[in-house]
Amino acid sequence: MMRMVVSRRILCGTALAFLVLPAQASDAAKFVEVLADKVVELVKSRTGAERQAGFQEIMQASFDLPYMGRSALGTHWGRASEEQRSRFLKAAESAESKAYSERFGSYAGQTMAIGKVSPRGGGVIMVESSINQSSGPPIRVEWELQDRGAGLRVTDVRVEGVSMVMTRRSDFNAYIQRNGGDVEVLIKELESRAAR
Repeated sequence: MMRMVVSRRILCGTALAFLVLPAQASDAAKFVEVLADKVVELVKSRTGAERQAGFQEIMQASFDLPYMGRSALGTHWGRASEEQRSRFLKAAESAESKAYSERFGSYAGQTMAIGKVSPRGGGVIMVESSINQSSGPPIRVEWELQDRGAGLRVTDVRVEGVSMVMTRRSDFNAYIQRNGGDVEVLIKELESRAAR
């Protein structure tokens, strides 16, 4: 009897851990919707350095950049000094905001539709969306959100199933390996990209 009670408690606890309450789902969907609206307004209203600065502000407010940076650097994070980690995070943030600013060259009437919101365990909430283009098929985008103590933040973005964090990890690791396994070389390259 005791075993059955314990088993039921474990089962209920497990089920609750994977349950996204309507309020949580609504919050997650709204978070992504507001984020998308900010990006569209930025692309429509700013260009050049102002747009890049705007992307950096959005990323700082809405993305868990330290978590994403650690994940992207992978095993090299543990080998880097505190000074190198700090420089890496700063340079990666600047390089990413510059890349996004250039990638979103102009606004051409794209709209985003929010789809299913679902849990993935470990406090992760996935928000599915599609970017509808004026020409061409919709682009599937999944937003990975977590609340790691500072409210909901983006911890990864998957475009057509391809993870932004895992792509960066693969790119960074390959670059480090090509340059003698030295993370300092990557940091200097990112600093150079950010300064261009």
